[in-house]
Amino acid sequence: MRATSDNEKPGGGRQGGRGLAVLAAISGNAFEWYDFGAFGFMTPVISALFLPKAQLGEATVVLLTTALFGVGFVTRPLGGIVLGLYGDRHGHQRAMVLGMVIMAAAMALMAFAPPYRTGGIVSVAIVVVARLLQGFSVGGEFATSTTSLIEMAPPGRRGFFGSWQMTGQVLAQIMGAALGYAVTTLFSHAQLYAYAWRIPFLFGLAILPLVFVLRRLGAARRHAGAFAADAGASAGTALASLLGQRRQILTGMGLVAASTVSFYIIYAYVVTYATTILHLPMAHSYQVQLVAAGAMVLVVPFSGYLSDLYDRRTIMTASLLLYAVMTLPLYAWLVAAPSIARLVVVQIALSVTSGMFLGTYCTFLVELVSREARATALAVMNNVVVLLVGGFAQFIVTWLVRASGLKIAPSFFVLGGVLMGLAALASLPARRPRMRGAECARSGA
Repeated sequence: MRATSDNEKPGGGRQGGRGLAVLAAISGNAFEWYDFGAFGFMTPVISALFLPKAQLGEATVVLLTTALFGVGFVTRPLGGIVLGLYGDRHGHQRAMVLGMVIMAAAMALMAFAPPYRTGGIVSVAIVVVARLLQGFSVGGEFATSTTSLIEMAPPGRRGFFGSWQMTGQVLAQIMGAALGYAVTTLFSHAQLYAYAWRIPFLFGLAILPLVFVLRRLGAARRHAGAFAADAGASAGTALASLLGQRRQILTGMGLVAASTVSFYIIYAYVVTYATTILHLPMAHSYQVQLVAAGAMVLVVPFSGYLSDLYDRRTIMTASLLLYAVMTLPLYAWLVAAPSIARLVVVQIALSVTSGMFLGTYCTFLVELVSREARATALAVMNNVVVLLVGGFAQFIVTWLVRASGLKIAPSFFVLGGVLMGLAALASLPARRPRMRGAECARSGA
């Protein structure tokens, strides 16, 4: 039995070390997703600055802009596998720090990219490279930060700790929406398109040093043994374990599909949808995002807390069923008489429902796979689905709206993802263990 170190004594540095590492994981996670999502928040402006409407036409520009957003998903599977293997071998905290360095480079490129009228095709190329780097970096973030959070959880608290993965993503939505609202209300139209659109990216660069220091300190605390160390499996062991868990990974992919449609349609697409399809004010659309994200940031940790007390599968199934029942009627009601008030109701209702699912499913995914390849398995199941379902989601739903003439078309896409999540849960063995936090701790999972 290993001797107890000073920082593990009751009331000593162990709790402080865990708290610091949790803060590092959450802040770094929020930073990564804020940067990746900032492009989505500023899509209407970026569209005007980097794609010449006069030559291409308005409809083509909207489609190309959503495709440019989707380019960032192409490198996500590669980044997820590379950083996932690196994390499983060298430690998940180190992998998160490496991912942040790559994301910082991408953010700098976006912050200083010249508009099309100045740089021409070179400007578009810079944005594409930035999106590819963003995708590579964030591809490993979900897997490494989720695994790290759950491994540092005390007995019986895995669900709550795992929920902070999604909480970090929602906090990123809040930061992005707040800055989007600020730059669209504090600056004139000319100022916004001249320079103010860069502020969200510059803000990310400004807070980067603080987040980087937190992550380095968090990594140092884990390395010093403040709590359980990362699994140190070799790359060969991780890959062998990964190949032996094909069924679990397919099940996880169905759950990720439900998560993906929530974030990339309900959130990342809402400003574009509200302004270009429903013709609502851009600034007010950002306000809607703030309110909806505020509701979700409360619901997600609560769901994680409940999942340590009750069956995670039951919580997810109930929330997805309600999600599926609500989606079409809510969208139909919204498009019947588009308004900011109705958009607020729709976004809050879907945020609360999907938040109950999102607060539980990260821990559930980790418990599906073996410890030797957790980060790699999560990276594969998450990034392959996000590439196929989320990467070009905006492009697909924009095309659906224009091809069908139905403003409700995005709800069909959302409903499809939710049904995939329900199918994945139904495919699990009927007598699967409850897998609550305390039971996982006893099983050594």
